[in-house]
Amino acid sequence: MGGVEENNEEEYVPKHYYKELFNRLQMITQGSKTVEEYQKELEATMIRANVNEDEEVTMSRFLNGLNRDITNVVELQSYVELEKLVHLAIKVRGQLKRKGSA
Repeated sequence: MGGVEENNEEEYVPKHYYKELFNRLQMITQGSKTVEEYQKELEATMIRANVNEDEEVTMSRFLNGLNRDITNVVELQSYVELEKLVHLAIKVRGQLKRKGSA
């Protein structure tokens, strides 16, 4: 019976809602946000859009939305999980900020 209730709830979510979320997800970039703010927005949108993808795909999505100066440095580093990638990006942004270029 619980499964039926879940399906009925899903039917009331307009299809255009998910389409708009997917479009928004594709366009999220860091811009003037901190790395943490960008990562939280990306994660929240993925949860709302019910996106369940491999961590490698999420890491690629995260990297592609980062500001280019941060991405250029982060790509030179070794990382195998999203958490480490986010930490590296935060660290690089801090270093660039201290140098006056971010």
